[in-house]
Amino acid sequence: MTAAGAQPTTSTGDEMHALVERLYPLCRSITGDGVRATLDIVGEYIPLQVHEVPTGTQVLDWTVPQEWNVRDAYIADSAGNRVVDFAASSLHVLGYSVPVSATMPLAELRKHLHTLPDHPSWVPYRTSYYKPEWGFCLAQETLDAMPDGEYEVRVDSTLADGHLTYAEHVVPGQVPDEVIVSCHVCHPSLANDNLAGIAVATFLARALAQQTPYYTYRFLFAPGTIGAITWLARNAERVERVKHGLVLACAGDRGRLTYKQSRRGDAEIDRVMQHVLAASERPHRVAEFTPYGYDERQFCSPGFNLGVGSLTRTPYAGYPEYHTSADNLDFVSPEAMTDTLAVCREAFAVLDRNRRYLNLSPYGEPQLGRRGLYDALGGRSDTKQAQMAMLWVLNLSDGEHSLLDVAERSGLPFDTVATAAGALHGAGLIKA
Repeated sequence: MTAAGAQPTTSTGDEMHALVERLYPLCRSITGDGVRATLDIVGEYIPLQVHEVPTGTQVLDWTVPQEWNVRDAYIADSAGNRVVDFAASSLHVLGYSVPVSATMPLAELRKHLHTLPDHPSWVPYRTSYYKPEWGFCLAQETLDAMPDGEYEVRVDSTLADGHLTYAEHVVPGQVPDEVIVSCHVCHPSLANDNLAGIAVATFLARALAQQTPYYTYRFLFAPGTIGAITWLARNAERVERVKHGLVLACAGDRGRLTYKQSRRGDAEIDRVMQHVLAASERPHRVAEFTPYGYDERQFCSPGFNLGVGSLTRTPYAGYPEYHTSADNLDFVSPEAMTDTLAVCREAFAVLDRNRRYLNLSPYGEPQLGRRGLYDALGGRSDTKQAQMAMLWVLNLSDGEHSLLDVAERSGLPFDTVATAAGALHGAGLIKA
């Protein structure tokens, strides 16, 4: 593994987990102060450009909704004891609940309660973004312990004209062509989905900023679906700069890595991710594109058709804890986030160096010895492999084959091929 794709230290994993811990208690939704507070914390790690888009703004086929904020929410019994309390967990209130202040019998209240009977100690995550509704999420065992009687119900929330908030961080590259890295910031207390994705994206941005990448890397922290749609609507004239992209989610569980291909299926990011995962011999799965999932489906909608894939560990809805209170701080590990971060760095190291070259001495094999190229390999443990890499690069440098093509066809490590290309370029035998 090269320095560009070197494994982050264990302390990096601990730092990412610490960031998840800070973000975990915040009540996030597709709009509101919880999103702003989340971005404020991320902004302590990397500089962010924050955008506020007013309610009612037309974004493609959608409209920016009203902003939702909640101060308090609870269900109290006749003695005034809070049996369900938003202060204990932001999952307890149905996302985007309209205000309510009432007293009602349990039989009537049940229509507004959401539980998971198959997992009686877990609290589900539920929302009602685009239909006026109110409700509570609670453990089935809590509901089972509630006797018949009157209950005080209160949701102290506001649903009013405001803004949708998202943020960007840009790592400048040698060229204006962009790689977009996207994660969603709309989920409340769910550690894997998607706080781990936010943490990995943040530390990936920090790592890239310490290099001089070839591409410009644009990190997008936005609410799911409506956030990506808003970004695409506001950047339609410059979307052509986005050459590659990756959506990060579910980045911290202990499952194997899963890469979901772009709609194209053969985009460069698809090939790079498959190559890196296979070469690393990590347990992994490559899945074909489907128009369901995270924001890759927005970037890959037919009008844009961008080369954007998705990297997760266990995919969305692929683990019982998904969208429940069991997706907690214990469910994600520093080691898993470190591994996800390492794969991203390895993939981008390949993407940044994957060029097509043209052989400037294509008639016969050029004499490498008199150019000192063989001498430069003296003492290397992989001398034979490095020599073969030079010959393969020379043979396939016809302007049509990339270095990734060379690595795949030759069976040689990409790093070895890229190093050989650099030596040949320095000797004036190939040009980009």
